[in-house]
Amino acid sequence: MSQPVIILIETQIAQNIGTTARAMANFGLTKLRLVRPFADPLSKEARALAAGADDVLEHAEIFDRVEDALADLHCAYATTARLRDMVGLHMTPRQAAETMHRHVLENTRFGVLFGPERAGLNNEDVALCTGIISVPVNPHFSSLNLAQTVLLVAYEFYQTTIETPKLHLKQGESDFATKGELMGLFEHLEKELDKAGYFRTAHKRPKMVRSIHTMFSRVPFTAQEVRTLRGIVADLSKPKGISSHKEALSSQSDKPDRKKGLPE
Repeated sequence: MSQPVIILIETQIAQNIGTTARAMANFGLTKLRLVRPFADPLSKEARALAAGADDVLEHAEIFDRVEDALADLHCAYATTARLRDMVGLHMTPRQAAETMHRHVLENTRFGVLFGPERAGLNNEDVALCTGIISVPVNPHFSSLNLAQTVLLVAYEFYQTTIETPKLHLKQGESDFATKGELMGLFEHLEKELDKAGYFRTAHKRPKMVRSIHTMFSRVPFTAQEVRTLRGIVADLSKPKGISSHKEALSSQSDKPDRKKGLPE
């Protein structure tokens, strides 16, 4: 699959090359190019911060000129945090990822440039690129390190290549509670609230009960969670030191539970 080539220019710190390799590997990127690096990508410092992404470091290509690093690519994007008085296409990492995804579908080769740690890309390098990527951050503290910027770009690109899992509730080993089990909890809770004198005003009782039903019905409880809640209600309703778990369970419906066991 086509993927962005990550191009670091005049990187000064070996650890930044290592953390960049790690960020790339997190999101399946393998193509790293270094232009006039001041640090050795195979140094122990770089390898230590790569945290296992040695393959990215070992296959990194080194160039003397930015033009040579871009020569076989169809287009490239420059990352910069500084506002520049230059005509060009400006985009966020997410917008850039959508554009890069089109490059993947078209099977074109593309790269992303990252400048030196202190000064960033110069205007001459930016002028060689198809567009500019800027990360929207807190304007009062906009400092990102090199690997963070690489990670943001790599993450957004990766999201275009996978099917993001849908939002779901992980229920564990217990089945979801049936309406019958939930109504058993309601009856148990209302009975104990009546005993405690919670419903002080008779004409308000139906509305208060309805609010309780609505509150608990909104959450998809598991059967085990309902049993746990009934155990809590039972214990709170008894004098201190007297457990009534078994009594709470025996007051449930005669229908056997799908999951046996005492409340947690």
